[in-house]
Amino acid sequence: MGLFSGNGGVKGFRAAKGDLRLDEVTKEFGEFTAVDHLSLEVPRGSFFALLGPSGCGKTTTLRMVAGLEQPTYGRIRIGDTDLTGSRPYERPVNTVFQSYALFPHLSIRDNVAFGPKRRGQGDAAAAADRALELVQMTHLAGRKPTQLSGGQQQRVALARALVNQPEVLLLDEPLGALDLKLRRQMQVELKRIQTEVGLTFIHVTHDQEEAMTMADTVAVMNRGKIEQLGHPEALYDLPRTSFVANFLGQSNLGHGRVTGRDGDSLVVEVAGTTVRIPAARSSVSEGEITFGVRPEKVRITTTPPAGAGEDVKARVMDVSFTGVATQFLVTVPSGATWMVYEQNLDVERNSLRPGDEVWLEWDAGHAFGVPVDEAAEVAAAVEEPAEAGPVQPAATS
Repeated sequence: MGLFSGNGGVKGFRAAKGDLRLDEVTKEFGEFTAVDHLSLEVPRGSFFALLGPSGCGKTTTLRMVAGLEQPTYGRIRIGDTDLTGSRPYERPVNTVFQSYALFPHLSIRDNVAFGPKRRGQGDAAAAADRALELVQMTHLAGRKPTQLSGGQQQRVALARALVNQPEVLLLDEPLGALDLKLRRQMQVELKRIQTEVGLTFIHVTHDQEEAMTMADTVAVMNRGKIEQLGHPEALYDLPRTSFVANFLGQSNLGHGRVTGRDGDSLVVEVAGTTVRIPAARSSVSEGEITFGVRPEKVRITTTPPAGAGEDVKARVMDVSFTGVATQFLVTVPSGATWMVYEQNLDVERNSLRPGDEVWLEWDAGHAFGVPVDEAAEVAAAVEEPAEAGPVQPAATS
């Protein structure tokens, strides 16, 4: 018997089990294409995140999986069952929204038991208690929603979805209404719950920290398409487009041209500076290229580096102490603004001031190359940053 096993049976679409598959799914609103020939497979029992800026199509995709919207073209399947055209209540899918939508006149236990009772499940109250125990809310089962904090209400909304034993649980910006500290706590809790129940979770968010903290797999969406999909660490370490490089964290980027090879590396000329990119870390092998390196991979010194790494002279524009690290904004010879993050291991180290001349150094093995796409860089850079860190301007040339 499962965690919430009971007497209520399911038929037809609700009996569907297996991986979630979207095949060439397209959604058009008049002349506007919100989702454009999107195909993906979400393994059963995984935590999957759709990440992207407002208007990229992620919420529309979620609504199509839920049955709240129907695709203009394409199919949506769970296992061997085609759900395309079915209604929301017919699908083995539940959604947790940013707005909790709890019944204010019912107790917390009755809110969670509402779905099983409506289906005629005999042990609805017991199932509700098991769901509340899972989200650690049993001690507040007798209270009304207005007596709970935002974080507590979110847990109740999650329990109300889990008690229905969905094959797929959709999370639509579920933590957006919480303050930063509580949101981080709930990120850990959501991952714990997903691991414990083993359901497929699909989380839609524009917050990169949420996606990377919780998801097994992240799909970065832009303009109705998936730009890149993979494990969070892999996407961050090796972006394949300018958009992903600047949306998933920040990157120092420079436009250049491949001028040759040096062993396993590409030799690239960027604004008069020669840099190297491992060929395996570049999605471009010749011609125009965008060179990139993450801010935390760059070291800043007041004297020319003596090592064999890449380096460039720069001038400090701004120094910001952020607690764990110090953020430096510097101008490089091309005129672009670069960022450098330096961990605050030595309290007396941060003596640099605006106007100081410095050298930047990085290991060539940390660089990456992506196709030139100025529009994508701008689109990612101007998107409102997540609250998880300081506001960061675009670092592009």
